[in-house]
Amino acid sequence: MRLHSLSPKHGSRHRTKRLGCGESSGHGKTSGKGHKGQHARSGGSIRHGFEGGQMPLLRRIPKRGFNNSAFKTHYAPVNTGDLNTYPDGAEVNEESLRQTGLVNGRWDGVKILARGELTKKLNLTVHAISAAAREKVQKAGGTVNLITKKNPKHKINKRK
Repeated sequence: MRLHSLSPKHGSRHRTKRLGCGESSGHGKTSGKGHKGQHARSGGSIRHGFEGGQMPLLRRIPKRGFNNSAFKTHYAPVNTGDLNTYPDGAEVNEESLRQTGLVNGRWDGVKILARGELTKKLNLTVHAISAAAREKVQKAGGTVNLITKKNPKHKINKRK
């Protein structure tokens, strides 16, 4: 048996719908879109939760309480086991973590978590660290400096 002789199991693959190829194609005339209406038109789609002009369920139900998710601080998680890629005595901060690829994307800061063992003596400068991770870093002979940075999304409105 060779790779070129392999084929999919009979019945596992379907022909593609050939739309607009006449009546005999099985999908002629309206091409499976029915007669008239919003879904028959080009670009005829509706957004999620739209109920045809009726007041949507999400707007009908009462809103209670307070949600602070817009002001939550999102930290990039980095495990202590991943920090062994750095040489002994290295300075580890957000910039160096981004250069090595341990942190990617948009985050409000970096948080060190305790998964994995740390064998190197490192000097960490991060925004947050778990108690167990701090213990592991100090046990390995390293130091931890915390950055106290105000969340830029949080704004205080003062009344005059």
